[in-house]
Formats: sequence, structure tokens, C-alpha cells
Amino acid sequence: MPIWIFRFATLVAFPLLTYDFIKQDWMTLLGGLLCGAIVVAGEVLFKRLRLIKIMIVCTGFLMGYMLFALLDYSVVRLEHKEALAWWMLYASKIKIGLLVFGVVASIFKSRELEGLSLKGHHLKVADITALIDGRIVDLCEINFLPGIIVLPVFVLDELNKMASSNDPLERARGRRGLDVAARLQELKEITVRVTNKNVKAPTAQERIVKLAKSLDAEVVTLDFNVNKAAVLQNIIALNIADLTTALKPVVLPGESMSLFVMKEGKEKEQGIGYLDDGTMVVVEDGRRSIGKRVEVAVYSILQTSSGRMIFAKVK
Repeated sequence: MPIWIFRFATLVAFPLLTYDFIKQDWMTLLGGLLCGAIVVAGEVLFKRLRLIKIMIVCTGFLMGYMLFALLDYSVVRLEHKEALAWWMLYASKIKIGLLVFGVVASIFKSRELEGLSLKGHHLKVADITALIDGRIVDLCEINFLPGIIVLPVFVLDELNKMASSNDPLERARGRRGLDVAARLQELKEITVRVTNKNVKAPTAQERIVKLAKSLDAEVVTLDFNVNKAAVLQNIIALNIADLTTALKPVVLPGESMSLFVMKEGKEKEQGIGYLDDGTMVVVEDGRRSIGKRVEVAVYSILQTSSGRMIFAKVK
């Protein structure tokens, strides 16, 4: 049954009950309607709030009350008549002030604490290269990165600076990173948390690694330096570039494939084509097939430090 039926029933039942059991006048009727509206508003509010937010606010309330209890005990134990008289006069106001202070302080700190109350590998800290690259969104959409994606505020601040740069390329990279961060927060497949938690380090790469270590989290990156620093700190680094390399299609000598020959090669009669992952294929006697898709047979594979090259012939 839709929830609005219960809300409507609450708004109708409260005025009728107060009118029937308390006093039969219009003021009682309006009071009952107000009580029903407060109940419905509370239900809507608590439905939208996450449990961690409610717990943080309750913790702030409890801390304020404990501080008041400590002050009350100290003043009573002091046994000073003037101080005791002053305390009895203003105790209620101080109590309210400390309770409000505890709640407000917890709300301001909730952005830092929310989502990070637990530590572990379910947390994945995304660095600036992962956001600029953008493939992290695709991995999250297919549930390849389970857990909680943590976006540090200092990373978002750096992207904002890049987006305001005078350099067109850097500005475009910054805006792309911010767009990717916004798309991550819109995904239903994964939870995203923004944290104000900061760590001191000379470089941005080291700040990411130290933050991940303090949270016992993993790092999502494309930065070689972040990857190496994380390995030295015994932190799991999920390098998207390494994942792409590992998922390159396996091609063995003697296999055939369909290839679009794009351009002329360096040697005579050679043609050049590319696989879907960007691997270059040198086609012998492929010059006459430039601009066409042809069947080629692989006869050699050369692995270099810069990548992989495949040599093939037109069948």
C-alpha cells in the first residue's frame, strides 16, 4: 500500500482523536492537525536521513550532556555558595547551550565522519588521475569496483583549480575530472563519500597514499608513482592502466583476424592497422588494402617496453 495513504490517515486521525478525547473546539482540532503534520514531517525526514547521520547527531547530543554533567558535578563538589547560587540560576541555559553546541559540532563534522566510520578494503580512494581518466565510472557501472568510492576534498579542490586554469588543456582536464566525480555520485550501483579528512605530505601522490593507509583502504589510480608508493606501504593499488593491459586480447602466431588497414607503413608495401585496444598491426603487402577491411594472418609478435607490435600478412 502506498505510503501516502498512511500519511493522509495520520493527518485525519490526529485532529479527530484530539477533538473527540480532549476538547471539542476548533483550537483542539488545529492542534491535532499540527501534531499529525509534525509526525508526517518527522517520518519523511528520517526516511531521507541515513542512519550514520542520525548516530552522529545523537553522539554530539550525548557529548554535550556529558560535558554539562561534568560541570554540574564540579560546581557541586566545589561547595562555594556564590558559585553554587550562580550555577543554579543559569544551569538550565548552560545545559541547553552545551546540548546545541554538541549537535551543531557533530553536524559540521559529519561530512568527514560519514561513510568512514569503518575502515577496510571496502573503501577505495580515487586519486586525480582516476577521475580525469573517467573509466572508473564504467567499472563502477558494471559492479567491477564493489564497496565505497572515497573522494578526498583536496583532490576535488585540485580539480577546481585546474578547471579555472588559463591553459585550455588543463582546464579541460579539470572540468572532465569534476564531471566524472559528479557522475560517480549519481550512480546507483555504488556508494560515494566525500571526506574532509586531510593528511600532511609533500606531494599530492603521497597524500593519497597516506590517506588510504590511515583508512586501511585501497587506491584507484593511473599514476605510476602512486602505484609504486602504495606497494611500498603495503597498500593495494588498483591501477586501471594495468587492468587495461591485462585485458588485451591474446593473439598467437598463425591466427587470422579482420583488420582495417588505415595508413601506409615505413617499409615498402607495408600497411598499418590497429586493434580495438590500440595495438599496432604491421601488414606486409598491405599498402594496396589501405582504406579497406581485410583478413590477415599473424606470423610474428614483438613485445617491447613501449608496448606490443603484431606483424601479419594479407591472406
